[in-house]
Amino acid sequence: MSEVVDGRVRQLIDAASRALATGQTYDAERLVRQAENEAPSHPLVLNEIGKRKLLAGDAAGGLAMLEQALAEDPGNPTFLLNFATALRDLNRRDEELAALNRVLAAEPTNMRALLQAAALHEHLKDSRAAAATYRKVLMLVPTGVQVPADMRPIFAHAQSVVDANGRALENFLDAHLQEVRARHASEPLGRFDKSLATYLQKRRVYRPQPTFLYVPELPAIEFYPREDFPWLEAIEAAADDIREELVGVLADGAQVLEPYIALQATPDEKWRALNNSRSWGVFYLWKAGHAMVENMARFPKAMAALEAWPKCELPGSAPTAVFSILEPRTRIPPHTGVNNARLICHLPLIVPPGCGFRVGAETRQWEPGKAFVFDDTIEHEAWNNSGEARAVLIFDIWNPYVTPAEREMVSALTVGVEQFYGSLPSYL
Repeated sequence: MSEVVDGRVRQLIDAASRALATGQTYDAERLVRQAENEAPSHPLVLNEIGKRKLLAGDAAGGLAMLEQALAEDPGNPTFLLNFATALRDLNRRDEELAALNRVLAAEPTNMRALLQAAALHEHLKDSRAAAATYRKVLMLVPTGVQVPADMRPIFAHAQSVVDANGRALENFLDAHLQEVRARHASEPLGRFDKSLATYLQKRRVYRPQPTFLYVPELPAIEFYPREDFPWLEAIEAAADDIREELVGVLADGAQVLEPYIALQATPDEKWRALNNSRSWGVFYLWKAGHAMVENMARFPKAMAALEAWPKCELPGSAPTAVFSILEPRTRIPPHTGVNNARLICHLPLIVPPGCGFRVGAETRQWEPGKAFVFDDTIEHEAWNNSGEARAVLIFDIWNPYVTPAEREMVSALTVGVEQFYGSLPSYL
């Protein structure tokens, strides 16, 4: 076949495909017939004839045409996929699977081939292979993309198969691990349980993503074990007194607070609603390493309790101790902190129902007077869905895995960055 004829046929078939995609069925049919008249044995023409026969219910005739097309172009994924469809219609399932595997070897993300292969696995009662294939399909859909209405039932079915397989695997593993778990009943297995939940795709993996400084080889722990910070007990013991002092200050009105988000430039979209708003208001005791003496004077009991606090010393950045007031029906969007050499402590003081806090894959409820420590460079968010304000005392400490020498180097680096720029840049 001459290059001129081949080029002409390809041009006609491409034009027919474009016409069909825009709903011009008559023009598409006309162009295909023109290509058939000019080169009836061209593999593209044979493929088109085969497709028409399949649509007309003539699977055997379609298969014959597609076999001829594949004889001319054996590795063509489009021909192979149509060939697999003909084999499906003829109930030749083993051959269909072989053809689909050839398609997916050439094009691993071919959505149509994956869906047909998953349906075939279901037909063959291989639920595990079906779930694995449907999972590949679901992973191809970008987050936030609206699935076309005609595809929604298909994707919903795919998800149901994946979920059912996940439940079956979880039940199997629960029984399989029962004896070993019983032998270690007295041992802490929380870390293993999180790894199991991650494997079962019930828990996402979050990693530190600081906006300023990342110190490698530190543990990526969302909430640190409470027993690692025994000095928190002295602060917790003063929670009622601190709450009383805070209520007295808040009685002066919202004007005593300043917005936590106060950006001069236009903020990212996620901060727009909170920018320069007291919906997330704060009252500082220490602010970026500076003692707020007048504010401290209003909290003598809080200041006495914070004597037990092992401050993080970062010139121009820490220590920070601040009362965080989240107004009713306000949400702090997911974000990350600046530096994983430090950790953040929360002492909840006023917590109405409907408040929550997430760090990475773990969500906790604040309990008044019960402090916890977390890595704020792991994505976190907070919300207050109640009709009352929520209040938490927040302060920072050094990450216990950072050595004294590293602390001094991080402090010096922070000073150097501030000197270079004239001030520390905003890393919000």
